[in-house]
Amino acid sequence: MPNINTTQMRDALAWTTNEQRPEEEVSSNPWEWFWQAVQGDFNENRSTGQIVADAAISMIPLVDQICDVRDLIANCKKLKEDTSDTWSWVALALTLIGLVPFLGSFVKGVLKIFFAFIRRAGGNAIISAVDKAITWVVALLRRRVFQKYLREHKIDDVFSWLANEIKKVKSKTGATELIKAFDSAIATLRQLTAKVAHIPVVGPKATQALEQVMWVRSRATEGIAKVNLTIDAIFDAVILRLLDETALSKKAIVNLNNVHYRGALPEATAVTLMRKPRPCPKWLSEGNPRWAEAIPDDYFDKVAKKVKEGWPKLTEQNIRSFHKLVADEIKGPARLIRILSPNSRAMSDCWISEKVFNEIQNSPDPRAAWRKYLAVWPDWNVNGQFVIYDVKPGETLKVWRGPASSQKKDALPDRHLEGGGEQIVFNVERSDRRNDIMRYYKKNDKNTLQESITQDAFYKLPKSEQEEYLAIRQKITHPNISGPFETGWGYTDSDGTGFSEKIGLPALPGQVTAFKP
Repeated sequence: MPNINTTQMRDALAWTTNEQRPEEEVSSNPWEWFWQAVQGDFNENRSTGQIVADAAISMIPLVDQICDVRDLIANCKKLKEDTSDTWSWVALALTLIGLVPFLGSFVKGVLKIFFAFIRRAGGNAIISAVDKAITWVVALLRRRVFQKYLREHKIDDVFSWLANEIKKVKSKTGATELIKAFDSAIATLRQLTAKVAHIPVVGPKATQALEQVMWVRSRATEGIAKVNLTIDAIFDAVILRLLDETALSKKAIVNLNNVHYRGALPEATAVTLMRKPRPCPKWLSEGNPRWAEAIPDDYFDKVAKKVKEGWPKLTEQNIRSFHKLVADEIKGPARLIRILSPNSRAMSDCWISEKVFNEIQNSPDPRAAWRKYLAVWPDWNVNGQFVIYDVKPGETLKVWRGPASSQKKDALPDRHLEGGGEQIVFNVERSDRRNDIMRYYKKNDKNTLQESITQDAFYKLPKSEQEEYLAIRQKITHPNISGPFETGWGYTDSDGTGFSEKIGLPALPGQVTAFKP
């Protein structure tokens, strides 16, 4: 093996074994010291500080590799005592994940913390263990070496980035890959054993440890296969918890007095503003539309067939909102985003993927990008809020997806919304209890909201009277939807032109951020 910093190795192992490095070294041979250290009982009750330090070791080349071998020996020692212990096989698999060659040191350090808490908690407390670990993941990320890595790689949303990286790890760490990692670790262990083979007492113990590991390896293919589903569940729990941190870092709505909402812009006013002399708003295009509407007649039969297989129904308007569309299945864990306003339903048809949302947020003008590429007229939807739909581990969501079609208005013949951004459509029946509860407030000449009626009472009103009311989201009831969160784009287009003053929003649960686990 290559030369290493002996002091670093000893200090690192002191954390792992809960031993203090002696003032005077008992041996000048670091490999002898290593074997003496790792032969001690594995400290399963390390403090959280030790766990974080152990994770930070992942940034030290070779020292990290040696510590992984130390963990492998400890895992195999327990399995030699009882191969029927399922959780010991899980612990071994978690160690082997840290040994796969493509795993970066940064992600490995984070996973080490999660895995340490999960090992300690046992099989029935994965979720709570992950929740407890997140505080210490944050502590790790604050360390100078990790902050330097984030700056150098220009990573702004670290939790979202970590979730995506760990998704990649999950996809590449099946049973076959873990067995390969096991064999690679054994090769390293053989080299370490050879370093001390000639040393009395230590040499035989090293050989015994190697034989113990080889004994477990002969049973590992079957043992690891039995815990595949548990490993998947652990990955899913970690990924979702990191995504939760991403959501919680968004701007939550806690004080409605700070929401400057004026309602949706009336279509006539919107058209008047969009007719203004050049330059056009950034989100409005001139010339010929690029993304023609899908023709409903071309899709009716395909849609009807898929509806029988469980896909959501589509209206003619839904179909026309696409340039072209395909039926798709989204497997959890995954997240969808819906841009909305205080008078929009959280559970409604139009969504975008988290990837598209992040691309919009990272654009120079997110509000303009959303209107332009998702083709949303200002009189359809303002853009002050968003909600998150979590497709949970083990769930599959049937959706329709494809590029949004360009949108035109008869009253605005020479301008259009470009479209082309990927949109996702799914829905639930309007009678479904997972739909939002809406409250309808009568408007007055002061543009304030006073008396209100239920949605049942609203639907009984004549169309002419319904126009006198503004719908406000009273409650989000869908168990998969969290929010609303602030987009940070504001609640008006054209700098609020067309409105004299804001509408005071009522204090309703559906207007205040709620996070669904």
